Amino acid sequence: MLEDIRAYCRRDPALYGVRVAEVFLYPGLWALWGHRVAHLLHRARFPFLPRLLSQVMRFVTGIEIHPGAVIGRRLFIDHGAGVVVGETARIGDDVTMYHQVTLGGRGWRRDAKGSRRHPEVGDRVTLGVGATVLGPVRIGEDAEIGAMSLVVSDVPAGARMRAPAAEIVPDSFPQNAGARK
Repeated sequence: MLEDIRAYCRRDPALYGVRVAEVFLYPGLWALWGHRVAHLLHRARFPFLPRLLSQVMRFVTGIEIHPGAVIGRRLFIDHGAGVVVGETARIGDDVTMYHQVTLGGRGWRRDAKGSRRHPEVGDRVTLGVGATVLGPVRIGEDAEIGAMSLVVSDVPAGARMRAPAAEIVPDSFPQNAGARK
């Protein structure tokens, strides 16, 4: 637990001085600790209870982590709202994840029951806001997945992925509005 707290303090620039105590209010930390308990129960083959705990943590934090997911050390989930981690996902050490990240499957028509259906994320990967990684793909170590990226194939170690950025629509400026009429 101390290692998790240290990871949050190191990677969140909002935590400094007396504000460090706010780390205990971070939903990502609560979701991570709840997952660790649920994962132990899942591995011990307790029925129903691990999934119930994960759903309670989802209700409290807005972060859904399936009890079967394997999460490494020092995961940092910043803000956390809308994060979803699927059952067979594997997350390495020192991964940083922002809100609305999905590590999901491709759907019941493509994913066989009992197969690995979710991504494997290497050590020190950063997953930007809204990044979606679907299927049994592998994200290599130290890769950076940019905001709003959709990843459906393997990403090599150290790669930087980015989604197209928004651009200004021509004739959208107020001074041009009168010219259109």
